[in-house]
Amino acid sequence: MTAETLPHKNAPSTTPAALGLGDRPAKAGPGDPAATHVRVKLDIEIRALLEHEPGTKSGVDPEDLHQMRVALRRMRSVLKLSGRLVGPDAEPVRGELGWLGQSLGDVRDYDVLIGHLREVVTEFEVRDQPAARRLVSKFVTERGVAKRRLTRALASPRYTSMLQDIGRLARQPTALDDSTVDSSKSDGPTAADLVAGLAKPHRKLAKAVKALPADPPDDDLHALRIHGKKLRYAAEMAKPAAKKKEAARIQRLIKATKDLQTVLGDHQDACVAADRMRGVLDSVDTDVAFIAGRIAEKELLRRAGVRAVWRQVWAEVDEAARAISPR
Repeated sequence: MTAETLPHKNAPSTTPAALGLGDRPAKAGPGDPAATHVRVKLDIEIRALLEHEPGTKSGVDPEDLHQMRVALRRMRSVLKLSGRLVGPDAEPVRGELGWLGQSLGDVRDYDVLIGHLREVVTEFEVRDQPAARRLVSKFVTERGVAKRRLTRALASPRYTSMLQDIGRLARQPTALDDSTVDSSKSDGPTAADLVAGLAKPHRKLAKAVKALPADPPDDDLHALRIHGKKLRYAAEMAKPAAKKKEAARIQRLIKATKDLQTVLGDHQDACVAADRMRGVLDSVDTDVAFIAGRIAEKELLRRAGVRAVWRQVWAEVDEAARAISPR
């Protein structure tokens, strides 16, 4: 093998072509069966995952890991909502995506925490900077451990097998493929059913909001964010299946759910940061503990700020979802 044929060190572990996919993602419109839309979405997201894999491995830009994780979570959501349309292997594949998602999530949580802490401590006095740096360094070390676990996962046969399985689900069936005939029958699920199907994740989100007390526990607001994210991902898949006017309404819903996700994400990040600060108190010197206390106070104020506005953001989601009338 010559130097020219050796794989580049920044190349992904596999390619869309190696998974049996075309040069470009397939497309689907309002006239296509629902199963086609599911496969197209998987096709798009597996390409995004592969695109950001090299950057995730190198660790140069944390955004690569973030985008790889987003692609993975979108695929999990698609398979949860509509995986039955692409065959019985969808649920096992969703489980494998969860396995990789845990490793990606561990590193991403550290990236968010470390980036935020670095911003916060820049406001502190010069005399507190050495202790602040020691505090941040502690989490950088812990991130290194999590990153090594992720690197091993991405180099494993299990990861390669997972990619192959997703590729099989994403491939569009041929006319001779009897295994997918049921999903493309004229009386099977249609593109319109994907739009009508938005009612289900909206109902779940609305029910979760209604069940909350005036001052909800932190974990309940985190669960609410997950419900909102599922609605957003369902809307993203339904949009290409919708006609023009309906697609505009769905776009409004996507924006509203994204805003809700951002607001509740800030709440979760504040809660996690405050808990992390409490957790280090017994393992650091008094100067670092002082810094951790100051940061925890700031995070609790951020948490309170989000709690004052999140219901207003939810109201926009609810209104946008109700404007999409099922066919």
